[in-house]
Amino acid sequence: MRRALIGAATVAMGLTFAAPAAGLIFAAPAAADPDTAFTNELNTYGIYGQKDYNAWIGKITCKRIATGVDADAFEAAEFVHNQLQRGSTTEQAWKFLAAGLRTYCPDKLPILDQAR
Repeated sequence: MRRALIGAATVAMGLTFAAPAAGLIFAAPAAADPDTAFTNELNTYGIYGQKDYNAWIGKITCKRIATGVDADAFEAAEFVHNQLQRGSTTEQAWKFLAAGLRTYCPDKLPILDQAR
């Protein structure tokens, strides 16, 4: 068994060093999952919850803005606030909204400037 593991490691190392010389190119690792990055950002604001649920809120918020269901950032922030856990603050809802727009629909970010 040990010989097999050493043999596999030797082959892997050989491929690593021989690949560039042989003209082989390996694919770069895939970009980070935007839902995970979004969740990590939300956690810095004290917003927790299921990753998929929070990503859904972010994505559906973008759709609501795009289709006119929410006419401005105030309505979008209210929608977000109503979806967050009880006890979430208005500030957290606005941070969530900004993070969601940056992550899922950066073309909609100007609505935050309009809200100022």
